[in-house]
Amino acid sequence: MSSRPAHKSLQHRTIASAVAEELRRRIVDGDLKSGLQLRQDALAAEFGVSRIPVREALMQLEAEGLVKILPHRGAIVSELSMEEVQELFELRMLLEPRLLKASARYLTEMDYDRLDRILQEYGSELRAKHVRRWGELNTEFHNVLYQHAGQPRAQAIVANLLQECDRHTRLQLSLTGGMERAEIEHAELVRLCKNGKISAACALLKTHIEGVGKSLRQYFEEHNKAV
Repeated sequence: MSSRPAHKSLQHRTIASAVAEELRRRIVDGDLKSGLQLRQDALAAEFGVSRIPVREALMQLEAEGLVKILPHRGAIVSELSMEEVQELFELRMLLEPRLLKASARYLTEMDYDRLDRILQEYGSELRAKHVRRWGELNTEFHNVLYQHAGQPRAQAIVANLLQECDRHTRLQLSLTGGMERAEIEHAELVRLCKNGKISAACALLKTHIEGVGKSLRQYFEEHNKAV
């Protein structure tokens, strides 16, 4: 049996992943605004690829909640309503403390070294206002905390929720004055876990997620009033 079809399939997936990564970056950075139509032929021409990997990339972004594919309109950049934002953060509040409780006792010295490095870079990037790295470091920080939970389905769901929340996390940090609070609470989460105070860490994590969601909803409410 020829291996060519498998090779071509792998090549398409690799190209699709690269296209998805670049489109994801543009959406999260705000270069591609909510409601913007993403035309497959235009994107294929821009990236110098066929429409097949572009279509696969858009389907991946739809699964992440960044794009909606609508009948007769094709793909558009999605816009989360306040209700959707509330649902995202409520799901995080339910799942993440559970994962932390299961994982915290198994965190190693190497894990804590990695968490400390993330926190150091996080603080530097916040002060330098390098917005693009905020969400990436936030996602990495939370994933390291939960990595030993032994609950792959819940971990996969949370990883997707963190991805969907990425641009909103950046918005919350940059526009609602949440930078200093986030930095303090992340450091306290690590300290509590390191000292074996897992229940207190889980309680703080729930408060932390709730606070981010609440400040985002307040921002949306004030923004909608001003429009």
